[in-house]
Amino acid sequence: MKPTLQLRLGQSLTLTPQLRQAIRLLQLSSMELELEINQALESNPLLERPEDSDYEAEAERNDDSQNEPEPVEHSESEEFEASETQYEDLAPDWELSPGGSGSGSGEDGERPELGSPETETLHDHLLWQLNLTPMNERDRQIAVTLIDAIDDDGYLRAELAELIEAISPAFKANEAEIETVRHRLQHFDPIGVASRTLAECLQVQLNALPTDTDGRALALRLAHEALETLAKLGPERLAESWKVESQAMSVAVDLLRSLDPRPGAQVAPTSVEYVVPDAFAFRHQGRWEVRLGPGSTPRLGINRHYQGLIASASRQDANYMRGQLQEAKWLIRSLETRADTLLKVAGCIVRHQAGFLDRGPEAMRPLVLREVAEEVGLHESTVSRVTTRKYLHTPRGTFEFKHFFSSGVPTSDGGAASSTAIQAMIRRLVDAEDPRSPLSDAKLTTELKAMGVTVARRTVAKYREAMNIPASNERQRIG
Repeated sequence: MKPTLQLRLGQSLTLTPQLRQAIRLLQLSSMELELEINQALESNPLLERPEDSDYEAEAERNDDSQNEPEPVEHSESEEFEASETQYEDLAPDWELSPGGSGSGSGEDGERPELGSPETETLHDHLLWQLNLTPMNERDRQIAVTLIDAIDDDGYLRAELAELIEAISPAFKANEAEIETVRHRLQHFDPIGVASRTLAECLQVQLNALPTDTDGRALALRLAHEALETLAKLGPERLAESWKVESQAMSVAVDLLRSLDPRPGAQVAPTSVEYVVPDAFAFRHQGRWEVRLGPGSTPRLGINRHYQGLIASASRQDANYMRGQLQEAKWLIRSLETRADTLLKVAGCIVRHQAGFLDRGPEAMRPLVLREVAEEVGLHESTVSRVTTRKYLHTPRGTFEFKHFFSSGVPTSDGGAASSTAIQAMIRRLVDAEDPRSPLSDAKLTTELKAMGVTVARRTVAKYREAMNIPASNERQRIG
């Protein structure tokens, strides 16, 4: 049988080096982009930043123009009139601000450090104390294992069997030995670490107080027997039940409140992550507009001196320099494309979410990537890259672009409310609730329905959990 020859027509997409570079630059954060540019400057002699004097002059002009930003859509002939105070929150101090917040520069006008400085962890702090504590090697090995198992709040969550197994390569420890060492650790600083429960943690702290401390004895009884009952009944009803004077119960409850339920957090506070805004939203002549931040529009140029040497260079050197020149032009063009795309997407987001900028989270409207992609003429995947790790500074704080996207939930008037707006409504209802009788998920659902937002109870529960709001029985407060 003779072989047959078949011809097939098909289409395939081949990514050119230039397109790959443009896509890669698009998904970089401002910090990563700066590193990428620095590496390119070091490796490519045909690429340069403007002369230092020109760069400093331009920087001064940029600083001066922070109070008069260029709008997204603004004709060259139109006169830009704005008072300086309108844009004072776009001053250079805002170039670095904590993610998701509107805080500005550090003390004395200094800009905060990028990243987080190295700080002592809870484990480091406990190990340091362990090294200063007289203890035999067997107990010391147990203590190290326990410290490794303590979480950031200061609690020991690991089961006894897990601890025994962790120690077993060195020797076989028993429960009595482990508990003895654990009780010693509980009196390290911060006192109460290595406790297994809240009640135990509070008791350790109470036992460390002088015996004549007002309310100590009753507070110990409360911590040991009735923390949940106290939360449900409140001090007055529990005082009646225990036949204790209300004043004595009040003193004991105040003493409990003065204790630290999360002792580990004293040593290992949550670090603040700093971000560089890629764009700034501001109001101009009654409408919200956008300008890019300095980090999103890096200034690069071609080194004219090296470019002029190409004609007189040897063939090998000339080929190398032509290749470097082409790469430099590709990078500059890719950076311009990146900046243009950022500006389009940021402008589109601001136009859609003007209600949020004017009135806050409850006015956030539903917005999906597809809407923005269709409006700015880009592919959804491109918009996804642009909105990842890119930040928009607004008068309400600095937010990742993705913060402004959320699905819609039907409302009673036939419209839709964004999940972000619904979460803001839930937060407001919870903040305003009676702490003695907090709102259940069912009651929150009813309240939202009265506000014109119809959602299922399980949806309310999902949003509440996403915001780290405890259930109603856990939110019930003492007193």
